[in-house]
Amino acid sequence: MELVYPEHSIQPKMLHNESGKFESTFINVDILENNSVMLENMAGMKLGIWVAHGEGKFYLPFNEQQYIIPMKYSHDEYPANPNGSHYSAASLCSEDGRHLVMMPHLERAFKPWHWAYYPAERKMDEVAPWIQAFVNARNWIAGKTK
Repeated sequence: MELVYPEHSIQPKMLHNESGKFESTFINVDILENNSVMLENMAGMKLGIWVAHGEGKFYLPFNEQQYIIPMKYSHDEYPANPNGSHYSAASLCSEDGRHLVMMPHLERAFKPWHWAYYPAERKMDEVAPWIQAFVNARNWIAGKTK
């Protein structure tokens, strides 16, 4: 994670889940105000997403204000924070927004049928809201390669 916070004397780490086991579940996350290339224009969304990991706990040794946390688990306690991440962090972002690390798997949630639950009133959606993160990344790259 040295690309995310090169100035930190102690780097964040990924540790084994607090439960001591592999966690795979569909949970809720909140996307906060952020500068991430992929998530910035998604701030304010509350979305469902899959987690699937045994080492998903973000160990963050400094105060929360020392980190850019674009996405948090919607609740602090297990099982809603399925790994025990400090500050309920589900992702971290670099100051320039180019580097994003996350534990939930948005690549497993960009179609409605990927979701454990999808709102009935949106059953005609061809893609789920997570597709926006991929569109944002593509648009950023296209803007840099003109």
